[in-house]
Amino acid sequence: MDIAKLFSLEGRTALVTGGSRGIGRMIVEGFLGAGASRVYITARKEDQVAATVQELGEKVVGIPMDISTLEGCAALAQEIGSREDKLDILVNNAGAAWGADYLDFPEGGWDKVMDLNVKSLFFLTQALHGSLTAAATSEAPAKVVNIASIDGMRLNGMETYSYQASKAAVIQLTKRMAARLVRDHIYVNAIAPGAFASDMNRAARDHGGALSGGIPAGRIGEAEDMAAAALYLASRAGDYVIGHTLVVDGGLVHAALPGSGPS
Repeated sequence: MDIAKLFSLEGRTALVTGGSRGIGRMIVEGFLGAGASRVYITARKEDQVAATVQELGEKVVGIPMDISTLEGCAALAQEIGSREDKLDILVNNAGAAWGADYLDFPEGGWDKVMDLNVKSLFFLTQALHGSLTAAATSEAPAKVVNIASIDGMRLNGMETYSYQASKAAVIQLTKRMAARLVRDHIYVNAIAPGAFASDMNRAARDHGGALSGGIPAGRIGEAEDMAAAALYLASRAGDYVIGHTLVVDGGLVHAALPGSGPS
């Protein structure tokens, strides 16, 4: 058994949305380390995309794009199709969050989060269906990895109504997409991260030490933890896993005793 080959992405091309920072960037670095031939990243902010491309090297290609609309999803898919004959791996990582008091929660905060976290995930994958099927065979399936959150599985102490609803939707949507796309040899799974330092998870970024006491593993997540999870699902190693949500949270959801987790 060739373990290195099992986890290798040699010769494969990937797209990671929201890949310029945070969890997306962690995944990009993991894919590069596993030998991916090219990793496309996209995000709204052109300067952040350019900076990440410069830092990570020539195998990373940046396409600044707002994929919160169907037009943006279609434009990104068209751009990928103009550059590549096929796409082996899609990571739907781009996301947004919004917090506000229940009585003041705005429609804009609902729509922004649901549109990017759920609708765009579905329609970008749909728009890239041709590129994914061009790569997919029964022996080497194409992979879609959706980034959910443990906030789609458990309550937190913040009033992030649309965010928690959106991430629960991603988990269920992953199952339904997996059931349809498996016939095309496209395997769909999800990752539900816990506390990883990022601009979106400022609590983990700014107060990781305080959060660590409530996590069974005794620490917040590191880049290697996220990269390893995504690599498992994207590589041959994960070829018998379909429709699953892999929880990567140091045990908070499934191994924390009542009253021991963070609020």
